[in-house]
This record gives sequence, C-alpha cells and structure tokens, in this order.
Amino acid sequence: MHTIWKGSISFGLVNIPIKLHAATEDKDVKLRSLHRECHTPIKYEKICPVCEKDLEYEDIVKGYEIAKGKFVVIEEEEIKELRNSSEEKAVEIVDFIKMEDIDPIYYNKSYFMSPNEGGKKAYSLLRKALTESNKVGIAKIAIRSKEQLAVVRVYQNTMVMETIHFPDEVRSTGDVPNVPAEDEVSKKELETAVMLIDQLSTGFEPEKYEDEYRQKLMDLIQSKQTGEKFVTPKEKAPAANVTDLMSALQASIDKTKPQKGPKPDTKAPAEKIQKKKRTTKKVEAQ
Repeated sequence: MHTIWKGSISFGLVNIPIKLHAATEDKDVKLRSLHRECHTPIKYEKICPVCEKDLEYEDIVKGYEIAKGKFVVIEEEEIKELRNSSEEKAVEIVDFIKMEDIDPIYYNKSYFMSPNEGGKKAYSLLRKALTESNKVGIAKIAIRSKEQLAVVRVYQNTMVMETIHFPDEVRSTGDVPNVPAEDEVSKKELETAVMLIDQLSTGFEPEKYEDEYRQKLMDLIQSKQTGEKFVTPKEKAPAANVTDLMSALQASIDKTKPQKGPKPDTKAPAEKIQKKKRTTKKVEAQ
C-alpha cells in the first residue's frame, strides 16, 4: 500500500513513528472528452484571454480575489515560507472524546495508520488504550499545505486517522432555503412513517450496497468493447506541408530558368558595321 505521509503521532510524552496510507479510493468511471468528428481527446490549455497567448508555468502566480476583478497577488516563495513554518511532521493528539460527540458532517477523508520503524510497541499501546477507553483522539496535522483537524480511532485492529472540517468550514443550517420551521404532520402520518422505518430497519452491511450506475456504465463499455464498437482518433497531419513546399520550390526553379528563344546578339558594334558593308557591296555587284 502506497505511503503518502511519514511522521509521528504523539499523546503526552509518548511518540509513535507512523506512515499514512489512503484508506479509500475513487471508483468513478472517468470518461474523456473527444472531438465528435475525429475522436481526438480534447486538450485544455492555459491561455490568457487578454494577451491571447499560451502560458508557461513560470508565467502564472496565485491571487486572492478581494473584490470583483481585484486581486492580491501571492508569490510562490511566500506560500512556501508559510508552509515550512506550519508543516511539522507530527500529529499531536490534543484531546480524547467519545466518538458519538462528533457529528458525521465534520468527517472528510480517511487514512490508515501503520507503525514506522521502531514504533510497533507504542502503536499497539495507543490502539489498546483507545479500545479500552472507548474514546477517540482529536489531533492536528498539516497535509498538503493545509492544516487540518483529525480524529484518531481504531478500525478493525488498525488505527485510522480521519480528517475533519473546522467549524467555520461547515455552513450554517440557517442558510438552507425553504426549511419548514415546524412539523406540520398529523399523528396518523407520523405513526405510519415510524412503522415503515421499523419495517426497513436492519444492521449495517456495507457489502450489500453497490454503485448501480457505475456497474451499468462498465457493462455498457464492456459490451461496446467486445462488440468492437470503439473508435480511434484520426492521425495528426504532418507538421510540414511537403506538397506545398515542393510546389513552391519547383515554381522558384521554373522562374529562374533562362528563357528559350533567339540567342542575343553579343557581337561588338564595329563588327556589325563591317558585316553590313559587305552585304551591301555583294548586292550591288549582282
């Protein structure tokens, strides 16, 4: 399993070297955008709409929009300095609480935690202590330039760290439109709804749930593949137009060729006069 982070986790004076591994994966079926005519994948390029030119990485800076069309520019070096000052490779558990005290809306992403070299005993100690106390740890950690709150708990004999949102990242329910202030239901309607819930109540068995849309999409892709209903992009034309180039070269050669016809008279003027006199005498003698 790929390691995405190395560091340590501490509670009190106990320090445990650990590794983090992504506990979940995205199983979405990724579809590419193709040109309908030639089935070539579409390119998304960084282009400045004002300067009308392609941008390189070094041409781009970060900016925070403080008002419509007004930005504060933040240089990469400034971001790096802030990142270095806060990104200590440590997870510090600051509190222990009951897991039911955390509303699920706060949960974000899960990571498996494994002990790094020399950390097995301390890892086992924390895992056992969390299980015996029926508590979870609240910790702080910096991952990918973002400081986050996290819950450290035990899941199937493995410690898991789940990042959670800060309170100001969870929107207020008061901003949700059209929520009725009071329940306008009759007693009979309520009893019927509760009865239905009781009939459908069961234990949570995650294995019996599946992404039906993803499965149907994969079945469609498989049927097209086995039925050879697939497309390939057209080959890109050569960068240089050889035909036009050869035509231009040939036209240039033809233009510079000497013209065919009577040879130009290159004799000197005096020689021309002598030749004319001899011709005149010959005519008179006849």
